[in-house]
Amino acid sequence: DGCGHTVLGPESGTLASINYPQTSPNSTVCEWEIRVKPGQRVQLKFGDFDIDDSDSCHSSYLRVHNGIGPTRTEIGKYCGFDFQMNGLITSKSNEVTVQFMSGIHTSGRGFFAAYSTTNKSDLITCLENASHFSEPEFNKYCPAGCVIPFADISGTIPHGYRDSSSLCMAGVHAGVVSNTMGGQISVVISKGIPYYEGSLANNVTSKVGLLSTSLFTFKTSGCYGTLGMESGVIPDSHITASSILEWPDQTGQVNTWKPENARLKRRGPPWAAFDSDEHQWLQIDLNKEKKITGIITTGSTLAEYYYYVSAYRILYSDDAQKWTVYREPGVDKDKVFQGNTELYQEVRNNFIKPIIARFFRINPLKWHQKIAMKVELLGCQFSIGRAPKTSMLPQNNNKKNDDFGDDFIHSVKTLLQTDKTTFTPEIKNTTVTPSVTKDVALAAVLVPVLVMVFTTLILILVCAWHWRNRKKKTEGTYDLPYWDRAGWWKGMKQFLPTKSAEHEETPVRYSSNEIGRLRPREVPTMLQTESAEYAQPLVGGIVGTLHQRSTFKPEEGKEASYADLDPYNSPVQEVYHAYAEPLPITGPEYATPIIMDMSSHPSTPLGVPSISTFKAAGNQAPPLVGTYNKLLSRTDSASSAQALYDTPKGQPGPGAADDLVYQVPQSVAHSAGSKDEPS
Repeated sequence: DGCGHTVLGPESGTLASINYPQTSPNSTVCEWEIRVKPGQRVQLKFGDFDIDDSDSCHSSYLRVHNGIGPTRTEIGKYCGFDFQMNGLITSKSNEVTVQFMSGIHTSGRGFFAAYSTTNKSDLITCLENASHFSEPEFNKYCPAGCVIPFADISGTIPHGYRDSSSLCMAGVHAGVVSNTMGGQISVVISKGIPYYEGSLANNVTSKVGLLSTSLFTFKTSGCYGTLGMESGVIPDSHITASSILEWPDQTGQVNTWKPENARLKRRGPPWAAFDSDEHQWLQIDLNKEKKITGIITTGSTLAEYYYYVSAYRILYSDDAQKWTVYREPGVDKDKVFQGNTELYQEVRNNFIKPIIARFFRINPLKWHQKIAMKVELLGCQFSIGRAPKTSMLPQNNNKKNDDFGDDFIHSVKTLLQTDKTTFTPEIKNTTVTPSVTKDVALAAVLVPVLVMVFTTLILILVCAWHWRNRKKKTEGTYDLPYWDRAGWWKGMKQFLPTKSAEHEETPVRYSSNEIGRLRPREVPTMLQTESAEYAQPLVGGIVGTLHQRSTFKPEEGKEASYADLDPYNSPVQEVYHAYAEPLPITGPEYATPIIMDMSSHPSTPLGVPSISTFKAAGNQAPPLVGTYNKLLSRTDSASSAQALYDTPKGQPGPGAADDLVYQVPQSVAHSAGSKDEPS
């Protein structure tokens, strides 16, 4: 009477003391006899061990034996609180006896253990969760019997499970392993999510979970696509049933809950059977053999009709004549699947041994009020070659031979479907037709090649574009790009002074070294005539406006030249220099022109030096140089008929134009009307 949770499978299993994980009762005993296939040995792993050792394992203990019966030999006797049993206990044969004895005690949870054959070197117990492992990916073997009432899981596929969930119990919920057989799991750890959904699947209820640092998912074959009930790929004519519920409503209209209504997530009523007995069925024709890995069901989904199926069997066939009831491997009775517990919730059940068939039947065994349901099938295309069936067997009416044929066909199917260790079935997307999947290998080669070709073309075009732009930047120093030649003067006008209505624009001269520092686009703005040492500001208006200091710095080794006054009247209009800002008032850094109003003085006698000079540093007057500078000045009087300046180049005389450009006064005496060139 001391046996607790126990599942003994042909290759693995789980066993626990009574009342685990609570304190085990006093004076109880349990003995488990474990057998595996001949030639194999048994390994035992403890997930928890907490047995009272107050009397040195005399009345409370766990004992493990090699063999079964009187000839068994003891491997070890164990007791202790929170006893850590590191490693595995391995038998010498294919049979093991485990004996638990509980004496008088006040505490102690008992034990929880798992076993498997020795070829499962990565065996874990049902108590292990993802937080016990540090690797981002790992493979483990789950024993049979990991659906235990005292373990919890949170989450569902494909979003993942909370890291506190039992790995093996989550594997059963996900349909990766069977609770009655156990199996291998491949786990991937990733970052957690804020919320984990709850669901019912494979007789395991997943609870809602909150944020966690990490979660885990399982690597699978990928054969879990929908087979066409919801999408309509399966036509209405391929969905049939044993009976159809019909009845008139209050308006006299007949309501018919036909088989084609049994499409998951389809609005409206479901399929419902007219009779409520265990002989009803819903049949789906998949048009050809498919690999079926699961089923999802709901109730009526209509609040006023609280109908649903709570348990059912699965049958399958290749010809719709001879049907096979689904059973789990190694189990000699029909598998009964848990259905819905209410009319809305989607409940999933997986076939750990996939079904290979064309025709699929659901046979309700339990229901609420009436048989009504909506379904969807999960799976993928099946393209593995099949061995001929009835054509390989002699045709006769001998029932024994018929049974032999069934066993042979079943063994062929099992060989093709369940040999997981040496054969991996080909998995294809359910939305791809078989004719298309034959070209997958060709597409896998062509697509990367096309991508590389297009990438190369794009790179060539980009390089050509950059080369063209770079070539444009290397155009001649005094040449403008074709797109800028027409409008360069418009852009320069905004930097030039405003000219008066009666005067021409004053030409400006630049030194050769200034031109060399300009960018190619700025060169056309230079009106080159003759070389000048440095440019003078453009000045207009009354004399008082000319008291600004020049900001043009002469080159090294050269002094500033003279600027003279204009003896003619001009309208008062200020024209500011367009190329440099005036220096601060604090003092001149370079030569500053000294301007005097000549309009109120008599003409200067010949031979007298010019009135306008440049002020140089120190008391010594600056020497004259042979450069040409010009200054446009305006006075309030035009009465002076004589001046000390030469006539501008190319002009007929002093009175030929209103706005004249004068040259620098000469260093020798001149007559009032001379037009000599500077030396």
